[in-house]
Amino acid sequence: MVSLPRLIVAAPASGHGKTTVATGLMAALAARGHTVSGHKVGPDYIDPGYHALATGRPGRNLDPHLTDPSLVVPLLLHGARDADIAIVEGVMGLYDGRIGGDGFASTAHLATLTATPILLVVDISHTSRSVGAVVHGMATFQPGITVAGVVLNKAGSSRHAAEAARAVESTGVPVLGILHRDQGVTAPSRHLGLVPAAERDEAAASLGLLAEQISRHVDLDAVLQVARTAPDLNAEPWNPAAHIRRPGSGSPVVAVAAGRAFTFRYAETAELLQAAGCAVVTFDPARDQRLPAGTSGLYLGGGFPEVHASTLSANSALRHELRQAVLDGVPTVAECAGLLYLCRSVDGHPMVGALDADAVMTPRLTLAYVRAELGSDQLLGERGATATGHEFHRTTVTPGHGEHPAWRVEGRDAGFAGPGLSASYLHVHWAGHPHLAQSFADAVHRSVRSDT
Repeated sequence: MVSLPRLIVAAPASGHGKTTVATGLMAALAARGHTVSGHKVGPDYIDPGYHALATGRPGRNLDPHLTDPSLVVPLLLHGARDADIAIVEGVMGLYDGRIGGDGFASTAHLATLTATPILLVVDISHTSRSVGAVVHGMATFQPGITVAGVVLNKAGSSRHAAEAARAVESTGVPVLGILHRDQGVTAPSRHLGLVPAAERDEAAASLGLLAEQISRHVDLDAVLQVARTAPDLNAEPWNPAAHIRRPGSGSPVVAVAAGRAFTFRYAETAELLQAAGCAVVTFDPARDQRLPAGTSGLYLGGGFPEVHASTLSANSALRHELRQAVLDGVPTVAECAGLLYLCRSVDGHPMVGALDADAVMTPRLTLAYVRAELGSDQLLGERGATATGHEFHRTTVTPGHGEHPAWRVEGRDAGFAGPGLSASYLHVHWAGHPHLAQSFADAVHRSVRSDT
């Protein structure tokens, strides 16, 4: 049994202030001297970036669709090793999950899997006493859910806040904090949501202000008391070394794209590769003129290359080196932003050119959980191997797949693949699919041996 004080920050719907309150709580508790572990329900990459900034530890995702329900608690415990408290930010509304899944992968599902009490954030800017009915409904809609406290957000005045607080407390749920309209600190947004923390020069200062506001207007002692009511968990922390083997004795370098244009990747991806004996070294495609010395594998994750297209394009020395590396067969995984970067162009800006395809921005958002299978024998495994993943983009690539597609997604071919390549829009959490990480690591180790 493992003791871990914890709570989930949820809301009736998106836009109520979950990220503000969750991140502010992490920062405020860390400022008090607590070791805080930050987690996010769902596939989102951006919020964990703010969590990492607030806690000084990697932000983690908990998603039973991308991994498996049985892995949620082990991954939570892994991320929270040596932490005093875990704060989990929910997704969408408390009971909203995968469409057609009856709440599967919702915040409520995570609360049930992890036996975690809930702190509900409610925007009261357009209501007052009716908020009591909202909280009552949230607390009683599904058995096994514990709404242990409420933070009222965007109160218009002290009278307004008092009216709403009385209504909530009449339901038996305590109000642990009240934030007024002029006290909110929010992150700027763009076409796929919030701007990543790594792209905001003022993020740290904003986070400090947010921590001060939360400390002043939320009862942190009561929040800690709620977190300590969470029962012990009967599971062992996830261990990457238990899910992957080391193919060789060396430490081949896997170059991982980072910087402002490439901020989307799961922390467990690097941990699996390290457990397989790879040396994970980050590089910034917008700034670095060369790949890391000894690069034997490439991992190009997600991000916003369309936003930084001109800067990426201007770094022609690295683009040319990358193109040659991919064409030479250096094992390369490219997810979403990585796919765009490997194309000939993005919105007319020259890119790496390792793929005979072009990418453009569109008005249409593609956002979905998907079940996929490998579309051909390729870097990540044999044709037909299955995985769950998600797509999240407003770009389109033409053509959408090569002669050897990376995946079959919902009955369609998608992406580009080969013995040393897997490039597509699909984001996959490798902790849930360690066979993909193993195939990549095997190829990286073989790449080193073939060069010697």
